[in-house]
Parts: sequence; C-alpha cells; structure tokens
Amino acid sequence: MKEQLDQLLQSALQEIAGTKSEDALQELRIKYLGKKGALTALMKGLGTLPAEERPAVGQIVNTVKMQLEARLDDALACVREAAKKERLETERLDVTLPGRRVGRGTKHPVSLVIEEVSEIFAGLGFQVAEGPEIELDFYNFEALNFPKDHPARDMQDTFFVDDNILLRTHTSPVQVRTMLKHAPPVRIISPGTVYRCDSDATHSPMFHQVEGLMVDNGVTFGDLKGILTTFVNQYFGKGTGVRLRPSFFPFTEPSAEVDIACVMCRGAGCRICKQSGWLEILGAGMIDPEVYRHVGYDSESISGFAFGMGVERIAMLKYGIGDMRLLFENDVRFLLQF
Repeated sequence: MKEQLDQLLQSALQEIAGTKSEDALQELRIKYLGKKGALTALMKGLGTLPAEERPAVGQIVNTVKMQLEARLDDALACVREAAKKERLETERLDVTLPGRRVGRGTKHPVSLVIEEVSEIFAGLGFQVAEGPEIELDFYNFEALNFPKDHPARDMQDTFFVDDNILLRTHTSPVQVRTMLKHAPPVRIISPGTVYRCDSDATHSPMFHQVEGLMVDNGVTFGDLKGILTTFVNQYFGKGTGVRLRPSFFPFTEPSAEVDIACVMCRGAGCRICKQSGWLEILGAGMIDPEVYRHVGYDSESISGFAFGMGVERIAMLKYGIGDMRLLFENDVRFLLQF
C-alpha cells in the first residue's frame, strides 16, 4: 500500500504541474481527494492490513492528502494570479480620461413658482393648507354659493365621477374645509392641482392654483389690495404696477380681477399684453356672506377676503413661456433651463 500511495502522489503532482486552468484543477481535486476519489479508495483498504501496520500507513495517507491539498491550493493561486494579470493587460483603462458626469435633475418651473409664492405669503402670516383632489359637490360648489344651474357645473367644464363626486375645479374647497374646522381668525393659502375640461395653448385640463383666504375682525378691501400689492412687488419686482377691475365670482362680493403692469414691456404696450400695458394674474374679492352661512361664521361680526391665481399663468409671465403645454411635455431641453 505504501508503494501505491507513493505512485498516486507522484501521478497527482505531475498532473497538477501540467494543468493551467482553474476548472481542470478543481476536477483534479475531485479525482484524487473527492468522496469517490483515488485516495479515498486506497483508504478503504486499510482494514485489510495487519493491526500493527495500520497506524504507520494511516499517517502516510494523511501526509499524502495534506501534500496534495497544499499543491492544489498553490496551483490554484498561481492560475488565478495569471488570469488577473492577463485581464489587467487586455482590459487596461486610461485613468486620465474624464469621468462620465451623472445627470442632476432640476425643479420643475411649476414647483419653483409654488415654493416662491408660498414663501412670500408665509412671510405675510399665511399658513399652507391642503385638501383632497377628488371632492364633493358641497365643498366645490354648494358651500361656495354656486347655484344648481351655474355654468361651471356643466359637464363640459367639470370632470364628474358621479352626481355628487368630482375632480375639484379650484382649490377653494380647502378654504371651506378649513373654516368648518377652525374659528376665526383664519389666514391660509392652498396650493394644489385642479381639473377642468379645457385644453389649448393657454389652458390645460390639469393645472395648478394657489388660493388664499383671510378672515378676521375688521378685514377690509384695502387689506386685500395691500396684501396683493405686497405679493406682486416681491414676486415681480419692486414698483410693479397693480390695478383692480370690477368683476364677479359667486363666492365673493365685491369681486375684482387683479392686473399687473406687463412684465415684458413694463406697461408701454406690446404683443404679450395686446398693447394694453396690463396683464391679468388673479381674481379676488370680499367673501360673500352666503359662504359664511355654510361654514357657521357670523357675517355680522367678521369679514374676510379670498383670492386665487393660476400657477402656470404666473410661471409663463415669470419665465416668458409662450405655450402652457411646454410645462407638461417633459422635454428635457426645456426643463434644463430651470
């Protein structure tokens, strides 16, 4: 058996020395040291030896096994190192080349406008309030003094889910919900997404509004004009002209359209302002007593105003955008400008 072990060792060492691949070396390990390998087969013959020879032969078997394992490990290490050097030679990189820049996103112009408008009104004491986009008729129309036959309730203007549920057409329902939860004084703005059946270069079926509400003792139309003038001068620049024109909204009385001096021509008259020198930016007015009745406020002891502006409209004026649809097309070339 000693001769057999010696022959096995020499044969295995020769094969290991002539093998240059990792897979072949692993096969040799199985061939000689596996459960059904050559060394295991010889070890099964130990039982046929005289008892006095078994310890010595067993020691030789262990020695042969350790030698083979050590030689296989060394051979594997050499093969792997050679493969690594070959890869380094064939896959060499030029570390002096400039790296690939990772693209960074920018905030959408609509988000920029909402953040800046909210920051200005926060400085004036207004808090941000939010509400659901899928709204009930009561909050969107009835509590805001829209009669049952009002044109805004028509299917061509409003997305209805059923007779009582709709996609909100403005963020004014947030004002109603806030007044139902909180007693005066109330001073909030409600930015958010709204939906109407309209789509062209200056309208979108989904757009954004920022609406404001202020209710307290002794609030006047002069307070409304002062707040809005302060906002316009902070957002569009100090000295920007502001004018209010009489208008009508179901939930305010008196009501007004608010214009600013054209940001393109500074009031001189141009194509953008249709030579008038003015641009409409929002609607506003003193809250109608009928709205107070729906929310349980005493219209004899308190007063207040509300206003609302389209965010896309403000963005178009702020950044000189000619087509509202650009704000929703996700053209990277356009968005990278912001």
